[in-house]
Amino acid sequence: MSIGLFYSPGSCARVTAIALEEAGADFEVHLVRMATGEHKQPDYLSINPKGKVPALVIDGRSLTENVAILSYLNTCYPEARLLPEAGDEFERMAQVADLCFCSATLHPIVTRICIPRFFAQTDDARNQVREAAIMMMRDQFQIVEKRLEGKPFWYGQDWSVMDGYLYWVWCRVLGGGFPVEAYPRFAAHARAVEARPSVVRALERERLAIAQLRSEGIAVMPAPPFNS
Repeated sequence: MSIGLFYSPGSCARVTAIALEEAGADFEVHLVRMATGEHKQPDYLSINPKGKVPALVIDGRSLTENVAILSYLNTCYPEARLLPEAGDEFERMAQVADLCFCSATLHPIVTRICIPRFFAQTDDARNQVREAAIMMMRDQFQIVEKRLEGKPFWYGQDWSVMDGYLYWVWCRVLGGGFPVEAYPRFAAHARAVEARPSVVRALERERLAIAQLRSEGIAVMPAPPFNS
């Protein structure tokens, strides 16, 4: 199986990279230079017409959206246990709902905290967008904090790609100046995720990609945060 990951450092494509590393997949990385508008050019739009990352090309076919990609990889690499084994269809859909919590609830708030210029033209309006998003994220982080009570990971003792997704959210808002002090369980979760070899490898890929972009004189915007 031929696998190619199209991604940009700091983006939510990190979540797919972590999943691929965790699965032990043999894959090729394609760096998308977002700062130069490469994601809006015809070549990339032929891979992902939405002009976003990640895109996962498997044997010539492109799959987009982290929820779909992670669910697919879970079926391709069952031995990796990227998600817990579901007892029935309801449990499987509950896992999809968990991933959607990251993609459809947390991710849009992340963008408004870290890149408010996407949503407003003036500094005052951007500050209003960001402050409103911070208030929204406080409520959502309380959900995560409560879920992690008495256990290291979202589903208990065993890591899953849900934890990789939450880790990306944590890193992005941490780098965006979100006040994280009120969420010690989430902080401990991030440290536990970051210690996994798959995550170490994924972060090293990002560091190399950042170095490549900088060697080409391309700014990394926004700068991807790392916990270490």
